[in-house]
Formats: sequence, structure tokens, C-alpha cells
Amino acid sequence: MSDISTDRVDDVAVVTLHRPPANYFDRALIEELADAFDALSAGESRAAVLASEGKHFCAGADFGAGGAPADRVESSRQLYRAAVRLFEVPIPVVAAVQGAAVGGGLGLACSADFRVTVPTARFHANFAALGFHQGFGLSVTLPRLVGQQRAAELLYTAEKVDGTEAVRLGLADQLAEDSDPLPAALQLARSIARSAPLAVRSMKQTLRAGLADEVARATERELNEQAKLWTTEDCSIGVAANLARKEPRFLGR
Repeated sequence: MSDISTDRVDDVAVVTLHRPPANYFDRALIEELADAFDALSAGESRAAVLASEGKHFCAGADFGAGGAPADRVESSRQLYRAAVRLFEVPIPVVAAVQGAAVGGGLGLACSADFRVTVPTARFHANFAALGFHQGFGLSVTLPRLVGQQRAAELLYTAEKVDGTEAVRLGLADQLAEDSDPLPAALQLARSIARSAPLAVRSMKQTLRAGLADEVARATERELNEQAKLWTTEDCSIGVAANLARKEPRFLGR
């Protein structure tokens, strides 16, 4: 059974992740998501909404799943190759972000053209709190959205940002008034879909020229750094503390 569904609302497609409550991803889910967007782009959809079932938009990868380090590196390499495809989608994508967009889940949200969120949402580049390098192209997308200095601060401190602050920073684009961002995300997507579709695709191609290639290069470096840091004692401490919901005490080794 698929963990992704696709529905049509007029000229807008709604692509929904179904792994509640956290909507953790793996290589298979990202590949399936990229396939879904490829199919929509070849059809009649003029814009798309990326949504998630349940409490959280996406909490990234599941670090409780285990696996040998070598297997993790190879699966992450394949995952990042699939992730690059998300930056090549020709139609505009609006992410509806509720709950947590954490780690790679934040990277997934930032792959979209727009993010609509709610005040209670939590945007969290938590990598430094886990003891390893950021991934999913955030080295590229986060500075594009919030600026180099603020991106560095968010990454180095692993600061959590709520939906209101995310909009203020430019990390998100619109703040919905209630707890569900989907209606507002649909409204934005519909307003895009009313524009001339060929012109919109052309504009997106210009505005995102070279982005997928830049993300591909960035994810290669991100993974190389992650592979090194995943073997450190600090990373073991960070992941264990995260699973236990405790404050990590890093040792610098």
C-alpha cells in the first residue's frame, strides 16, 4: 500500500504523505514523492500542494530505525538523489506545514516553492543537537530563504522556530489562522493556477535556474560530512539524547 496519495482540486493537485503522526521519510518515500510530482507535471495540474496526514508535517529520518553505518550512507546517497528531483518539478509546489518540520523534514519543506504554516508549527534544523552535519540540501535552501547569517545561526544553535517567527524570517510565506494550513495552502495554489500556466512554468524555470544542480553538489558534501560525523561519540550522544528527550552533553569527540 502506498504512503502517498494524490487528489485533484480543479487545476491543483494535493499530494499527501501518510505516515502519521511524525511522517518520517526514507529513500522509498522520497522516490515515490518525486515520481508523483513527475506524473503531475506531465498531466494537467498547474500547481500542487504538499501535505501530510496527522500531527506533524515531517520529522525527517527515523533515527530509531538503526542500521549499519555503511548501509545508512548508501541509503542516504540514494535518498538525496531522489530529493534532487524535487527541485526539478516544473509546476509550483506549496507545502502545508503543521506541527514539526524537523531535520530532513525541514529540508523537504524547503524544497517547495512556498510554505504555508500555522502559529503552532515548529521549524527545526536540529542537526547540531544530534551531532552531525545538515542534509537534504539545507546548505543551499536555508540561506536562500533567511539569509546566510540567520541560516548559520539556526544551524549552529539548532534553534526551534514557531510558525509566526518562520513567516517573519521568510522561512515560511503565509500564516494560516487556525491549526490546519491546508485550506490556506490550497488557496495560494489556486491563485497560482489561475495564472497562465506556461508563463508560470517559464518563470519558475528562470527563478530556480541551476538550483537542482546546486543542491546535488551540496548534498554530496553534506553526505560526506554526515558519514564522518555519524561515527563520532558526539553523534551517538546526540541521537540517544534525542530519543530519550534529554539534553545532550557533548564531548567533542
